[in-house]
Amino acid sequence: MMRRDYIRAADDELREAYEEPMSLESYVDAAFRQPSIAAHASKYILQAVESMGTRTVVEEGEERERYRFFDDPANDGEHAILGNTEVLNAFVDDLRTIASDRGKSEKIIWFDGPTATGKSELKRCLVNGLREYSKTDEGRRYTIEWNVASASDTRGLSYGDEVDREDDWYESPVQSHPLSVFPETVREGLLDDLNGATDLPTRVDADLDPFCREAYDHLEEQYRRNGQTDIFSAVTDPRHLRVKNYVVDVGRGIGVLHSEDDGSPKERLVGSWMTGMLRELDSRGRKNPQAFSYDGVLSQGNGLLTVVEDAAQHADLLQKLLNVPDEERVKLDKGVGMDIDTQLVIISNPDLDVELDKYSDRNGRDPLKALKRRLDKHEFGYLTNLSLEAELIRRELTNETAVWQAESYEELAATVRQALEIDVRDREGSTRRRELAPHAVEAAALYSVVTRLDGEDTPGSLDLVDKALLFDRGYIQRGDERIDADEFDFDGDDGSHGIPVTHTRDVVAELLQGETDRQHADLDVEAVVMPDDVLDAMADGLEDAPVFSRAEAAEYENRLAMVKNYITERQEADVLDAVLAEKGVDEETVAEYVEHVFAWASDDRVETDRGPVDPDPLLMKLFETEHLGRFGEEAYDGNDPTDRVETFRREKIITALNRYAWENRDDGFQVSDVDFGEIPVIRAVLDTHDWADVERLFEDFDPRQWDDPPSETETERVKARTLEHMQDRGYSAASAELTSRKVMREVSYRWD
Repeated sequence: MMRRDYIRAADDELREAYEEPMSLESYVDAAFRQPSIAAHASKYILQAVESMGTRTVVEEGEERERYRFFDDPANDGEHAILGNTEVLNAFVDDLRTIASDRGKSEKIIWFDGPTATGKSELKRCLVNGLREYSKTDEGRRYTIEWNVASASDTRGLSYGDEVDREDDWYESPVQSHPLSVFPETVREGLLDDLNGATDLPTRVDADLDPFCREAYDHLEEQYRRNGQTDIFSAVTDPRHLRVKNYVVDVGRGIGVLHSEDDGSPKERLVGSWMTGMLRELDSRGRKNPQAFSYDGVLSQGNGLLTVVEDAAQHADLLQKLLNVPDEERVKLDKGVGMDIDTQLVIISNPDLDVELDKYSDRNGRDPLKALKRRLDKHEFGYLTNLSLEAELIRRELTNETAVWQAESYEELAATVRQALEIDVRDREGSTRRRELAPHAVEAAALYSVVTRLDGEDTPGSLDLVDKALLFDRGYIQRGDERIDADEFDFDGDDGSHGIPVTHTRDVVAELLQGETDRQHADLDVEAVVMPDDVLDAMADGLEDAPVFSRAEAAEYENRLAMVKNYITERQEADVLDAVLAEKGVDEETVAEYVEHVFAWASDDRVETDRGPVDPDPLLMKLFETEHLGRFGEEAYDGNDPTDRVETFRREKIITALNRYAWENRDDGFQVSDVDFGEIPVIRAVLDTHDWADVERLFEDFDPRQWDDPPSETETERVKARTLEHMQDRGYSAASAELTSRKVMREVSYRWD
């Protein structure tokens, strides 16, 4: 792109976001054409969230619909909230209830949870999403501005064509809704016509803010003195009142109170009086609202959203907010008040719970009881999905921002397993590339998740790794057996504690920065960080990390072994698949076998190019003995199957086909149309390899010679092909060497 094209692109973006100011009448016409532009605060936020649609995710073993708004699509996922979909959906449900005026209007929505659970990302995601929505046609946000500079002379009170100076226009400092200009009874009738039969009517209960009311009253007084009869038309004439759109951002429709913000409660809430301005303005013995700063969090967030970050730092302020949600009004001074239309959200770590409970022993005399009643709590937890935690770790270590949205779980799992290369700069300023080997990020993520799971509700047949896999996929496959998450009632305290991603990030970053003591003549194995390196470093750092108690550190260390065993199994499966890569069975052979079994079970014939033929018992036998490795010659009477083989065919193959046929009954089921990858039972059976197959196929292979195999041996040839296949599947030469060595050392112990 040429340099001048960037200027043009910026012009185009701003042109799409902003409009020319319009008259009040034009705005009303626009609102009837596009009612969404007149929405009140909670309804507008709800519209913004729903405008981006939903997608299906699996969390804690359940399928859930997730609003894409929380994936931060406006910024390519930079501040996406990973996980906590159920919490976010409950928040949207609250918005819907508040927006429809069915209840909870007096509630302050409270997001609570441990550090590093995504609460800060929520604020950024809300800001980004609302900002981008306000740039769309259906999400335009409007306020009003006034010009009273020439109202004192006769020319200014006429309807001439004179053009006023742009500097004479003053915008509402608190984003007042354009319809708030209308008298209350007229506004009610207008809204009745605007809402029609909608089930989520727009409400505009707020009157003009004090700044705008001062301008309105001044103009009204001037026109009354001048004998004007149509006072409202004169005051709201385009020479004095304009409706303008604004792009929502922090300070304009979104108020954010940070932990470091100070000042009196009134200053933090609405702003402060400006002494110098009070002296300059003709206040006629009273405080002129135009001499107020309007820089408090409620003033900035009027019309949309008010966020109090790190709420425990502003516990004193929360009590001052008690009546704001239900009365929708706040005072600037004893005699000056302001109507507020904003959705209140507070964000805190668990320390706010401690602050709120400090008087709990007083029972009915707790001074914070009224505040507690108004808080509607939503608890963020640590991620309990392996794939989400892996995604978060990668985001923490790199500049990756895109949200993972795979077509299938297998695709997602492949992304979790893959290696990660990162450029690391040393103290001398030179850069070298380091590799997190395949399964290294997966290992870190799985260990983190396992420390966050409650073991009390885990059935005896499953361990915490199984529970983590159930949460991530919704089911696990054990050989021929499929175990679904909905078979269990997981009601433990999952995600409330455990290793936070910040600890994992720091450990892995230190490993990448450090050096290893591995040596290899031809490969840069020093540049590789293996899964065991990550797991050992994470466990070693528990005792010294101040964030963990001694009891937590001991508990998490005890859970390390099961994660190491699982990762070793995954590495072994990779090596075994690579060893047997050229001995695998293709889809055509699988399809031929399944078609013959289906015909055999239904006393039918198989359609072939030569016409219908009887199912071939020899073909089925050879597939079951050679490819499946399930049975030996003793399981057959010649080529005819014994009862054991028949049971296998009916229960494992035919049952899975019948389930697939039922699920696809509307599409006209044909065995030839089956995608065997979609039938977990069949796929598990067909993909199962073991070292007995290696021993059978490679009679002279010896895993004890793997590190340095003698030349011209079968072990050397198998190793060369294995490493080549591993590199085709995402391993580097160095990580393939190190992983295969580790696996072969384990295999050699049980080879004989």
